[in-house]
Amino acid sequence: MHRPARLFRILILLSVLFFVPALSHAAKDFVMPTPQPAKTYPAHDEHGDEGLTVGLDPYDTEEKAKIFTVNYSQYGILPIFVIVTNDGDQPVALSGMKAEFVTGDRTKLNPSSEDDIYRRLNHPKASATNRYPLPFPSKKVKGAVGEKTMAEIQSAQFGAKAVEPHSSQAGFLFFDVSDISTPLAGSHFYLTGVHDSKGNELMYFEISLEKASN
Repeated sequence: MHRPARLFRILILLSVLFFVPALSHAAKDFVMPTPQPAKTYPAHDEHGDEGLTVGLDPYDTEEKAKIFTVNYSQYGILPIFVIVTNDGDQPVALSGMKAEFVTGDRTKLNPSSEDDIYRRLNHPKASATNRYPLPFPSKKVKGAVGEKTMAEIQSAQFGAKAVEPHSSQAGFLFFDVSDISTPLAGSHFYLTGVHDSKGNELMYFEISLEKASN
């Protein structure tokens, strides 16, 4: 075999080895993380008498962000994995559930809707890039909403209407923290609107998000 032809085949093989895995990673579909019992997360609030626990896991690191097709932090969006574990013997209703993120300076944030997230990804603010301390390189962000991203957001958002006995439900809530430099510092998460099987509203849940970063 002539040396140029052999060299060409080697270059083709190297291209396959290096670039195909990268393309496969980029094309992957979103897979929801497997939730652990809510009380195992550092940031949680357990209501022992009601047998219910809410746990939180902010996805604010480069390693965690790899499960998504979009690096939401670069658009000023903080995904929080919410886990609700029911250790009781009766189902718990979540259809009226309301979440609120309260920052250290008492700014109140509601979860972003799908449309809110789409707008932010398509029209990112210049100030949204790296607004909270993550080890991501600083670069100009561009509109990122494609069919795969839209499907990811729909699949990732917390959508459970109830938690059956001795089980957990989980999903992501997305918060716009583009104007907050350190969103977890001194912040708290509140969850209301959870009802027992008789329709009675349970005591609200309050969770310090600073615990998640310890």
